[in-house]
Amino acid sequence: MTTERHTWIAFLRAINLGATRKFPKAAIVAAVVRAGGTDVETYINTGNVRFDHPVGDRAEMEAILEEAFAADRFFEVPTICTTPAELKVIANDATAVGMGHEGRQYVFLCKEHSDSSSRDALVARAGEDERVYVIGRAVHLLTENVHKTKIDNAVVERHIAVSTNRNVNVIRTLADKWA
Repeated sequence: MTTERHTWIAFLRAINLGATRKFPKAAIVAAVVRAGGTDVETYINTGNVRFDHPVGDRAEMEAILEEAFAADRFFEVPTICTTPAELKVIANDATAVGMGHEGRQYVFLCKEHSDSSSRDALVARAGEDERVYVIGRAVHLLTENVHKTKIDNAVVERHIAVSTNRNVNVIRTLADKWA
């Protein structure tokens, strides 16, 4: 008897940013394995992990990982999961919205979808040299100067949901590698 396995790509928020939130790749892999994950891979040290698991529900998978990570690290690690197909769509959307943009591009991956008023409020927060697109559970930020941006995780979370961001190159690389 074989158990169906689902492939997930998890993005961990706010790890390896300071002395108190360290979460090395080997420890991430071990925690995912303890949580029932198999065929676990990571990419760079910012909390990107691909694995297979019998759980097929995204919210349930996120909760399982968050519990495992908290047990391992003794601090909360908000986690956003996507399927490989969802990540491919996010990467394709990033390419489409970024066409012709010469500045920096980031993608915020959100736990939940937004409603139209939340999307509109977030888009309205963008600075003069910024463009924001909310597509599905992703917020795409195009900016000329990331250090002066008015859109960060706190703002996205205030308007939409818990989120974590990656530069567009990481999103494209992971989509090519894992999707």
